[in-house]
Amino acid sequence: MTELTKTLELKLVDPNAHKRRKLRETRDAYQQALQDAFDAGCTTQTDANDIVVNYDLSGYAKNALKQYVPQLTTTYNADELSEGHPVRFTNEGLQLDHKPENAIEWYVKIPHHEDYCLWLPAQPNPKQRDWLEALYAGDAEMGESRLFEREGTWFLHVTATREVAEQSEMSANERTPIGVDIGEASLVTVCHRDERGSPIRPKLWADEGKTVRRLRKTYFTATRRLQKRGSERIAQSFGDDLWNRIDDVFHRVTREVIEYAESVENPVLVLEDLTYIRESMDYGEYMNRRLHGWGFAKLHAQIRYKAAERGIPVEAVNPRNTSKACHACDDHGYRPRQATFRCSNDDCWLGEYQADMNGAINIADRYRSGESHRQNDRTFRQKAGDDDSATDGASLTGPQDSQADAETQQETLGTYAS
Repeated sequence: MTELTKTLELKLVDPNAHKRRKLRETRDAYQQALQDAFDAGCTTQTDANDIVVNYDLSGYAKNALKQYVPQLTTTYNADELSEGHPVRFTNEGLQLDHKPENAIEWYVKIPHHEDYCLWLPAQPNPKQRDWLEALYAGDAEMGESRLFEREGTWFLHVTATREVAEQSEMSANERTPIGVDIGEASLVTVCHRDERGSPIRPKLWADEGKTVRRLRKTYFTATRRLQKRGSERIAQSFGDDLWNRIDDVFHRVTREVIEYAESVENPVLVLEDLTYIRESMDYGEYMNRRLHGWGFAKLHAQIRYKAAERGIPVEAVNPRNTSKACHACDDHGYRPRQATFRCSNDDCWLGEYQADMNGAINIADRYRSGESHRQNDRTFRQKAGDDDSATDGASLTGPQDSQADAETQQETLGTYAS
């Protein structure tokens, strides 16, 4: 096992005027405390504490300062401070929240000062989603975080550390590609070919697909009825419970996908490139809501980070026509039913086939044809209060921060465009 550390970047999404003011207050107080402790020549944490204790900062920022200033004065022998130091928080300072049913899925709780924090929606770097998933699931360890403003936009850099198995260097021809199809009928389907090219050992999580569809339908119908009755808190609690149950299904299924891969010699898991999936979705408002909320990105991220922990490589391919092409003759076919694929070529031996299995085999074959795209291959090797989360996936309700007075809360309520 190898321990890897990466810095994750999260962009804070359009803080309103109240929250921008609070972020700047935190930054200004931190930088003044840093300057004063540095000017005093603090060489120990005790010396730094005597200075920073007087500032209106959270304990997480103060503790980070007490560690950082002695490093500047003793380890780095710094003569002066550069401008624009980010606000540092110790690893206990931040809290992540994930609402996959929302248009913006991630939220972060940022300490302002003692007993006062800010909840803000955040957009992660898409290429780092698997690391953020690992951090949220407790499969990676959070380190120090840094808050800063760049050209009017606020960012958080969070360090994350996890152990991963070493990946053996093999050519594509030496690998056994396992196609992973994430769909509407079967939640996940995996399949690969044997040495003769015949599809073998398919595994479908169809029951789990039914469970997730049922839970999602329950969520959208029940929470909206509760919201219409004015029962916002009950709707929030009910929705959280349902999405936790969906998340449990996702984690169990992705663990079993990894176990399947471990049973295959020299495996490589082949996924569909999410970029192309998102761009190609246009099935009308109702179907798009179902598919976009289905959890493609969440399942992909869980598979990627769990595969990395076991040293299993992951590739991504363009999904174009993987559900329409016949894996036997490559002609296009159609689906007379959701779970059935029918080849249009009268001369093809295939006839009818399980649709998700057909898609999984086509995805695996894309890897063999050289159409795969490395997913963070180099990156993996580099060392590098109140919950205000929205409950409606169509919009984000205004955040409510801990111990904000009633008047300030009323002023900051509103809706963020998704």
